Amino acid sequence: MDDEQYMYAAIEQARLAEEQGEVPIGAVILCKGEVIASGFNVRETSQSTLSHAELIAIKQANEKIGSWRLEDCILYVTLEPCPMCAGAIVQSRIPRVVYGASDPKAGCAGTLMNLLGEPRFNHQAEVISGVLKEECGQILSNFFRLLRQKKKEH
Repeated sequence: MDDEQYMYAAIEQARLAEEQGEVPIGAVILCKGEVIASGFNVRETSQSTLSHAELIAIKQANEKIGSWRLEDCILYVTLEPCPMCAGAIVQSRIPRVVYGASDPKAGCAGTLMNLLGEPRFNHQAEVISGVLKEECGQILSNFFRLLRQKKKEH
């Protein structure tokens, strides 16, 4: 298993979000060695709070395997999951989560707290952090820098 290879696939999803003017966050779900789902952030386009990359990929994976349980899956995401996404990961029983950049404002896979490792829940996920963190972080930094520049111009 090559975590970097699958993180690059998540980065490709983040770039699709960026092309649409969305915050560039991407996710892919691997099941038994095959990418079965992918998603990217579309909150602005959909105007839905729930349109995070992880939730889109989880929904797709549920449909693909025909179950709400994703017990044989690995989630790759470019940014550390927020509380909402961490909750969905726990609920979907994903056993392993690999993320790129840490999120100092909302990260719930180890930065602010670790909901994925909370022993009081009936499920915990192994967390691997920092895979291609520079690349993942740079995409976000560039996006927000350009957004600030555009706001200054108007």
